[in-house]
Amino acid sequence: MGTVAGPGQRKLVLSAGPTIVGIVGNPKPRSRTHQMVTAVAEALAAASGGRVETVIDLVELKPWLFDFGSPQLEPALRQVFQADVLVVGSPVYKATYTGLLKAFCDHIVQGQLAGILALPTMMGGSYHHYLAVELHLRPLLVELGATCVTPGLYVLESQVDDIDTLATQYVEQLAGSILLQKPAKDDPGGKRR
Repeated sequence: MGTVAGPGQRKLVLSAGPTIVGIVGNPKPRSRTHQMVTAVAEALAAASGGRVETVIDLVELKPWLFDFGSPQLEPALRQVFQADVLVVGSPVYKATYTGLLKAFCDHIVQGQLAGILALPTMMGGSYHHYLAVELHLRPLLVELGATCVTPGLYVLESQVDDIDTLATQYVEQLAGSILLQKPAKDDPGGKRR
């Protein structure tokens, strides 16, 4: 990931064929938040020629989240650290992200996500908390070292049936600030870090 400057504008340059990992902080397995994160990750993969490595449903790791150094968390953390892009999603709980997501992020040292692009996403029941994605989730990811796109994505629960369309529109909107390089035809997987 780098930057290029054009007349009056800067763009992040995302390497060709990025590895994308989703992180879902919903305490319900296979939730609407999971659908949202998956849809955004797949839309970004389609636009960039990348691939979705995995979508980590943190509720499956719940028994070990407060056991620091737990070997059961190592595979998920390794996937996060090896990603080029993270799509991080949470439902809005009490005007912020969930404790489940926070507990997982406590295993990541400040600055450890440096060089990784993060797309903060949240889902809520109304627009009353739409700023939670910018005021709470983004600062968490920046504290961990990630470079975050602007804006994050906020989706209403009532929009879940349109999530694929919303995800595609969101990724298209990001194209204004991210240069998405597709891999060359003779390199279908793109470069890997």
